[in-house]
Formats: sequence, C-alpha cells, structure tokens
Amino acid sequence: MPSRVIRISTRSSPMALAQAEQIASQLAGLGVESELVKVTSAGDRWMGDLSKLGGKGAFVKEIDDAVLGGDADLAVHCLKDIPGDIPLPQGLTFAGYGPREDTHDAVITATGAPLAELPPGSVVGTSSVRRTAQLRLHFPHLTVKPLRGNVNTRLARLEEGHFDALIAAVSGLHRVDQAHRITETLPHDIMCPPIGAGIIALVCRADDTELCESLVHLDDPATRKQADTERAMLHALQGHCNSPIAGVCRIEADGRLSLRGKVFNLDGTQWLDSQHWGVPEDPQALGFFVGADLLRQGARSIINSIAH
Repeated sequence: MPSRVIRISTRSSPMALAQAEQIASQLAGLGVESELVKVTSAGDRWMGDLSKLGGKGAFVKEIDDAVLGGDADLAVHCLKDIPGDIPLPQGLTFAGYGPREDTHDAVITATGAPLAELPPGSVVGTSSVRRTAQLRLHFPHLTVKPLRGNVNTRLARLEEGHFDALIAAVSGLHRVDQAHRITETLPHDIMCPPIGAGIIALVCRADDTELCESLVHLDDPATRKQADTERAMLHALQGHCNSPIAGVCRIEADGRLSLRGKVFNLDGTQWLDSQHWGVPEDPQALGFFVGADLLRQGARSIINSIAH
C-alpha cells in the first residue's frame, strides 16, 4: 500500500465531493491516507449549451490534467461524464470501478404527480439530449426546457416555480441525500440510461504502479465488465456531444452479459433499438456488436443529422 498521502482530484460540486469522500473512506479502510484536491471544471463554470464548450470531457479534463500534471494522484469521475469515443489521455488508466449503483432516472415534480398525469404544457427541466429525446417520445404533452447546474441548484429552480418537474439520476440523488424527493422512478423502457450510469471510475497515472496495485482492492469485476461493454458500444457509434445515445449492460442469472443500446434524434421521432447477449470473457465484443447493429439500422445517419 502507498505510504504517501493520496491526493484525490474531484469536481467541487456536492455530488462529486460525496463520491470522492466515499473513495477516500474506502482507501482509509485499506490503511491509505488521502486528501481531496477540489477542481472546478469547465462544465461547472459554463452554464450554456455544452456543445458550444466542446461538449465531450467538459466535466473531466481539468480533473485529469491535475493527475497528469502531478498536482493529484487519483481522479474520481462519474463514468458517464468520460467520453467513450476517444481513449483516456495518454499516461492515464482506469485503475478501478466502484460497485455499480442504481442506473435509473428519477422524476421530481412540484405537485407530486407523475409525468403522465401532469397537465399539457407542464415544463420539465433537463439539459440532457438523451433525456429530452425520450421525454418527447413518451410524454409529448410536456414541454422540455434547458436546466443546467448541480442537483441542489436544479431542485431550487423547481421550488422557485420555474419548472413543474425535473429529471435526475437516482444514484446522484442518493449521494446528496435527496432521494426522498423522488416522485417516480422511470423504467429503462421509458428512460434508457447513459453509458456508465451509476459507476464511479478511478483514474490514475499508468506508471503509478504502487497506487494502481492498491486500487485493485476497490475494483468491482462485475462493474468493469459492464463498463467495458457499454463503452465499446459508444466507441463504435462515434457520437458527438449532441448525440442522444443510451445503453445499459446487465449480468444475467446465467452469467451472460446483455446489452441494450438506443440512438435517438433530438425530438424522439426517430429512434433505434438493439439488444444482444454475449459472454463475460469478452465484454467489448458484445459492445461492438450492438454498436454495429445500431449502425446497420441507420445510426450514423441520425447522428450526423444533428448539429454539433
């Protein structure tokens, strides 16, 4: 185990700090001391359209740069924030994945009514193109408007009456002790999650052998298989920051992996769906197979038709 204090690079939002502190606690259980290095990412500073910021990696670049530059030793990320169509920056490696948490999206409404019962024209806040496409597909009576910011900021906007409902990740709400606010949890058939939902990824320098060996103790093998499967699909699709792409891998009772992937246009009027099964020994093969199936169905045309 490392004898030095491990510096953990993390975003400074309440949710990011909660997950970084979770990793710090797990390291302490291994007898490893750590401290947090708080970084405000470009995605946190910019409240506009993420595509105008370059989109991909807006929430992770500065955190990774701190590790690469020697100001930190370990980056803690939500895996969903890490681009899947490009590799990690040279010199970094995925050293571990925490056990996967809930992958569902939750609805929080001002009145406590589920989405299907909200009056026509009710305003739902989200800046996720993935959520927007699926909301427009399944709840066309609702109006979707952009809403950026961390979960607590978005909840405040709901309480102020600017929105009638908002969508947030169940796992994230648990991390910031706001799960009691959930009105309903959306099934995957209605709201397919983002690639890497509910997974905390640990990234460190590839040449930091001592730390990499320690983080093996925090790595969840089942979660790693799911992450590798989903990210292989995302890599095959080569989407951009405005691409509504969703997918989730499960480990079936017989040990096989299943992967369901979806691609949408922005308003949900076009969508593609693929589900297949594969062996746990080669998770990436399943991911590339589902990605190729979506491309065969016309995913490239949909992705390229969306401005970015």
